[in-house]
Amino acid sequence: MAYLSLFLSAFIAATLLPASSELLLTGMVANQSGQLGLLWLSATLGNVLGSCVNYYLGRQVERFSHHRWFPVSQNAMGKARGHFQKYGSASLLFAWLPVVGDPLTLIAGVFRVKFGIFLLLVSIGKGLRYGLVIALALGLF
Repeated sequence: MAYLSLFLSAFIAATLLPASSELLLTGMVANQSGQLGLLWLSATLGNVLGSCVNYYLGRQVERFSHHRWFPVSQNAMGKARGHFQKYGSASLLFAWLPVVGDPLTLIAGVFRVKFGIFLLLVSIGKGLRYGLVIALALGLF
């Protein structure tokens, strides 16, 4: 049950909803509430899947962007496209960052980054982040 709770917490934290899975993971590590590898895997998989939801939502944005009621202008979308192209898909390695990470995964969907590249880069970044959280919780740093 602990792994499922962590998975769900990480999933929600990766969507555009506010949540923090790092605190739960830190508490679980400190209380020895599971095997470290499975805790890392649960958090990483949940968070990556949540980012995939953002990516999918971003892919759907184009369907509505030409409507008058759409909240983002074509000009603003063009600027966002330029910034994303300037820094490239490699910026998805930073999808774990607070505030900018979740919108970054949404924008990747809007700009149709190849899903395989998206999944690889987001997984690397988020996996490293949760590894660091575990290391910090264990007092290794």
